Amino acid sequence: MARRPFPDEPVSRIAIWSSRLALFAMAVAAISVIIVRSGLLEIVPALATFAAALVFAGIAILFAFAAFVVIWRQGTGGLGRALLALFLGLALLAYPAYLGTRAWRLPAISDVTTDTTNPPRFDVLARLRPRGRTDYPGPAVAALQRTAYPDVIPLDLDVPTKIAYDAALALVTKRKWYIGDTRPPTLARRDGVIEAVARTPIMGFRDDVVIRITPVGQGARVDMRSASRFGNHDLGANASRIRSLLGDIDEVISSAPEPRSLPEKKAPPTKKGQPEKRQPAKR
Repeated sequence: MARRPFPDEPVSRIAIWSSRLALFAMAVAAISVIIVRSGLLEIVPALATFAAALVFAGIAILFAFAAFVVIWRQGTGGLGRALLALFLGLALLAYPAYLGTRAWRLPAISDVTTDTTNPPRFDVLARLRPRGRTDYPGPAVAALQRTAYPDVIPLDLDVPTKIAYDAALALVTKRKWYIGDTRPPTLARRDGVIEAVARTPIMGFRDDVVIRITPVGQGARVDMRSASRFGNHDLGANASRIRSLLGDIDEVISSAPEPRSLPEKKAPPTKKGQPEKRQPAKR
């Protein structure tokens, strides 16, 4: 006797659309990240594209909850699609939500330095920064920085300026920052300067960095400035970058072996009864 196939279980159309919206939101977000990192378009259209992806993710979450209700009441299929939409939507909104909490807690500044009275200056990288964002903002931003980041201070080292400069340059190279200019300390120019461009992990925003190493007595003082090219709020990225690099410089210098002085050579002992040999006088 032939078996009759069971009819296919109807799938909730709301569940289908929730998964489609979530996948579309992920695709739009990926495209916006590619646009920002590659620099194909201006920053504003790229951010608008990412904002649209967040809107679609929110709509997908609403559709997923609506699908749960329909599936519960009507017994239709599509639970997996609804769960997929909920997971993708929440995953896409999680990081922006985290950044939003940081923006609420931290001051709206985008230029941080260890020396607010005489901040390191951008020379070569000044040509890459937007107009009006080359000089340090001023006392108002300095006051906000001291309140929010009191630990962002210069690094004092008990090593010569050249050693501190080499350690800083090695760490910048290890981080794979784009190095715009290097000016090592010399007899004519006592300060060492490094200008580099760092990028944020996900979106790849470009932040400009300048490191200044100044001789202080027998040691050196390391000052650093990190400034975003766009936006009025860095979400704490510049202060975190300064803390990380200065901490690594201090660790590298502290863990370096101290140079050992060579022992003095002693003259070979003379035998008893033999006169000590004298070197002829130089004329």
